[in-house]
Amino acid sequence: MKRIDISYGGQTYSVGGRALADITREVEQAVQDGGAWLTVNDGEGEPREALLFVGPGTPVAIIPIPDQSDPAEDGAVT
Repeated sequence: MKRIDISYGGQTYSVGGRALADITREVEQAVQDGGAWLTVNDGEGEPREALLFVGPGTPVAIIPIPDQSDPAEDGAVT
């Protein structure tokens, strides 16, 4: 996985170095708990930490971006 993009509030953020399953689990847990902060990267190039509040009713899209150098990786959620 190259990175995972997060669409939130009309903006795109990213997460690197983490598994898709970990991110989805973290979002699901935040919703179950009534809300929690998700740490993401804002912008390109130099990492800049951003915190997104995720809770019940928060529209968030998790978009896996496959590494093009690995043809076996298709980005599918299993």
